[in-house]
Amino acid sequence: MSAHPRPRTAVIGLGAMGMPMARRLAGELAVSVYDIAADRRAAIAASEGARDAASPAEAARDADVVVLAVRDQVQVQGALFGANGAAEALRPGAVVILTSTVGPEAARSTAARLAEHGVMIVDAPVSGGPVRAGNGDLLIVVGAEDAALKTARPVLDLLSSTLTVVGPRPGDGQAMKAVNQLLAGVHIAAAAEAIALARGLGLDPGTVVESLKHGAAGSFMFADRGPRMVQTYEDGAEVEVRSRLDIFVKDMGIVTGIARDAHVPVPLAAAAEQLYLLGERAGLAARDDSSVVTVLSPKSPEISAETAPAAFPAASPEGEGR
Repeated sequence: MSAHPRPRTAVIGLGAMGMPMARRLAGELAVSVYDIAADRRAAIAASEGARDAASPAEAARDADVVVLAVRDQVQVQGALFGANGAAEALRPGAVVILTSTVGPEAARSTAARLAEHGVMIVDAPVSGGPVRAGNGDLLIVVGAEDAALKTARPVLDLLSSTLTVVGPRPGDGQAMKAVNQLLAGVHIAAAAEAIALARGLGLDPGTVVESLKHGAAGSFMFADRGPRMVQTYEDGAEVEVRSRLDIFVKDMGIVTGIARDAHVPVPLAAAAEQLYLLGERAGLAARDDSSVVTVLSPKSPEISAETAPAAFPAASPEGEGR
């Protein structure tokens, strides 16, 4: 099968990233969708005209490209090789774009199994979040052979503003994504520590975030997660789940695992992984990852000027104590 400028595309997995990616693609291509949640399939079929499929195999039938946007390797295996999996329906020469973060070895083993069906893989984990996914503004790192990339390129170009081909092998994209997740996970943990310390010192966390996010101490994660961490402490506030905490339990586990295999010490990543595991044990797995701040600084008792450490008294109206 040769690459088509408008490949027939299936999207399997309509979660936080899969849904906006499917909406983006459905505006330009013929798209079929599958998710275990029938209401998600129905919603995108009604709003975007995508074809609602009852199984991964049905979604993948006649597709040139399948975008796989599931959570982990267990779901990857089920979607592709389980009962009514996509692999059994794909024609030789079709391409699976693996957008999930699963680690290099998992990507390579998946590629080997797909090759038995004559199906190629593009290892293309994505970064950027749901809003950027819907706008076609994702960072995508790719490991793929030229033939697979040629077929998948029209789909990848619709989804990405930055597309970096890391290497020719499945697993190359996952290796680069692991480096990305090391930085992202450590930055979120550092943001949580900073806000926890600010509360412990009697500072207003909102002021801390607004002040420091513009300076040398700032980072994308501090500017993005910081306001949600502050919102966590507001009475009755419900923080929108944009990235579940258990995603970083998984991803930091991948980071520390492959680092161990490569005999590379990653002490900051290991510490961050433990923080996310503590959050998971505290019942925060399905919460936004910004909620990890409450592991370090619980929501109650509240920090106030009256309970702030004596070395850091609240400033008086006259400005004394500055």
